[in-house]
Amino acid sequence: MAKMNKPLTIVIKLGTSSICDENTHEPRIANMSLIVETAVQLRRDGHRVIIVSSAAIAMGLKRLDIHKRPKHLATVQAIAAVGQCRLIALWDELFRQLNQPVAQILLTRNDIADRGQYLNAANTLSELLHMGVIPIVNENDTLSVMEIKFGDNDTLSAITAGMANADYLFLMTDVDGLYTENPRLNPDAKPIEVVKDISQLQVDVSTAGSSVGTGGMVTKLVAAELATSAGVMTIITKSSVPGNLRSIINYLQHMKHNDEACQTSRRSGRNPTVPTDLTPSELEARSVAEAAAAATEPERDTEAPCRTPSPPPPPRHTRFIPQSHPIRDRQFWILHGLKSHGTVFIDRGAYRAITRADKAGLLPAGVVYVQGSFSASEAVSLVVIDREKYHAAAENGTEGSVDTVLAEGEDVGKAIVNYSSVEVSRIRGLKSSQIEQLLGYADSEYIAHRDNLAFAPKHA
Repeated sequence: MAKMNKPLTIVIKLGTSSICDENTHEPRIANMSLIVETAVQLRRDGHRVIIVSSAAIAMGLKRLDIHKRPKHLATVQAIAAVGQCRLIALWDELFRQLNQPVAQILLTRNDIADRGQYLNAANTLSELLHMGVIPIVNENDTLSVMEIKFGDNDTLSAITAGMANADYLFLMTDVDGLYTENPRLNPDAKPIEVVKDISQLQVDVSTAGSSVGTGGMVTKLVAAELATSAGVMTIITKSSVPGNLRSIINYLQHMKHNDEACQTSRRSGRNPTVPTDLTPSELEARSVAEAAAAATEPERDTEAPCRTPSPPPPPRHTRFIPQSHPIRDRQFWILHGLKSHGTVFIDRGAYRAITRADKAGLLPAGVVYVQGSFSASEAVSLVVIDREKYHAAAENGTEGSVDTVLAEGEDVGKAIVNYSSVEVSRIRGLKSSQIEQLLGYADSEYIAHRDNLAFAPKHA
């Protein structure tokens, strides 16, 4: 592949089953070597590469000759400590054969919960990439407990992609993409090539992760939604043929170049634009239709850059188109770097005020109800409910009806609050001028400042 004009940042996520045999826990040396070759080729093409690698626990099981993953947390964490040494040593040795330096980065959610630490992690990634190093990222299983876990490395890879402002996130798995149904159970399952809106998907995602991993197709869809919200194109493809990555990137970059050339032509009155989010079959149909139309229209003088032959169809994969208006860095950190410590239920009027173009901060008057226990400066979820329905249910005195109203609420984002849950409960529904009278002090007129509010793209 010819070296691209624009260097890309590419995150490659590898699950445990891509690195270790699920039954014997033996490392898949051949597959790992192919991945290493692909990553180095991408580096030589001028791109920046980050690998998010699972398999510390599987490696530890093999090293300690333990056949089944234990259930006791401390035992699993000890095994992960042993396995992580083996895992990074193996990656380092394989990359050393091609003279490619690597670095180890171990994270927990706590490591990025602090804004300063999040920026330090992002800066470290950036500097490593600038130095030509391939960072190898994994969750720090030795320290992670449920409260500070990312949950799975699919989520970690999406957060890493957002943190690194990546162009592509590849979720490597044992299938070659997303299907309408489980292809292992239904031979009539149809592949899905392009996903423009994850919320509109109707697919069977019953495939679970491996016995030594935590992922599955559901976690990949969650990761894809997270990454695309940050403007990262996300691709699911087969891990056993890692060389496909370069073919897919080559194809997508070629189509993007064609699209940009066509937009330039369109502005000068020439040919129409060819969208980059079409499937290969849709592109072929479009080309046929354009050729038929050209045959019937009067001859005109044009260089026809849009008629440039398309590259060969890429290997099968599913790609998720990124949001056209991605979440900004600080909002991405609030949404995905911070754990919610409670929920603040707001009314529709408050929601409109905090999401308009010249958005305001969240005032006490817009808060209807508070759930959970949190302190000032902690993150909470924001949920929109119907104020009148809530008050009607509360006046009836039936706990079930109140719970129903709360359950019907729409989760729209997160906020870092200026007051604790107890304080917010006391001042909810009041004017800001009444805060000091009720609490004896007023640290802020807002429950949350507008810079500390973050919304998913569909709510922003």
